[in-house]
Amino acid sequence: MHGPRGPVFEGVDLDVSAGGLLAAHGPAGSGRTSLLLALAGRMRLSGGAVRVGGHVLPAEGRRVRAAVAIARAAPAVALEGRLRVKQVMAERRLTAPGVTDSRIREACEAVGTAPRGTDLVEDLDPVEALLLATALALAERPGALVIDDVDDGLPPEAHSRVWQALDRVRACGPTVLAGCIRTPPPTPGLVALSLPRRSRDRLPARSAVAREDADI
Repeated sequence: MHGPRGPVFEGVDLDVSAGGLLAAHGPAGSGRTSLLLALAGRMRLSGGAVRVGGHVLPAEGRRVRAAVAIARAAPAVALEGRLRVKQVMAERRLTAPGVTDSRIREACEAVGTAPRGTDLVEDLDPVEALLLATALALAERPGALVIDDVDDGLPPEAHSRVWQALDRVRACGPTVLAGCIRTPPPTPGLVALSLPRRSRDRLPARSAVAREDADI
């Protein structure tokens, strides 16, 4: 994918098996969120192709979008923090075909969370917010599930819990496509993709100088 400042990501060549786990890791500006959205059929490629199941992007984007659920890919996709947990659950039942209370309960059990319905989403700790978003996407029973910023704001001791939850998600059936900042812990079947930071490299020299002056 290319933008006005050059490549957002390029040279990506990988194969994630059905029911597998991809961890695209890199710092902010490395293009990992754009890559995940492109794999989900939500961003248009500048070149190359993606096969999701039996469907090929960009030609069959509608079918891919129907097969891939996005749990979180901020700022494009995120739970509304000012809503209560019971409200975002009700919203998902209304907007996602087939999602029911029982499906949401099963998904919450699978990822290991039991949020209180009266809590505001913005008051949840980072782990619970991540697991809630993942459970709501899992309740859609997608073929693949995208979750970005897996380790954003998490203390080191919480990392293993989150990756174990994602491993249980793929055990439920969907392929999991995750984005993170840090290198993920060793996990059986994990496909890890390291993306370098590109934002500053893409800036023309004059723009970079202007930005440094503004920072000062």
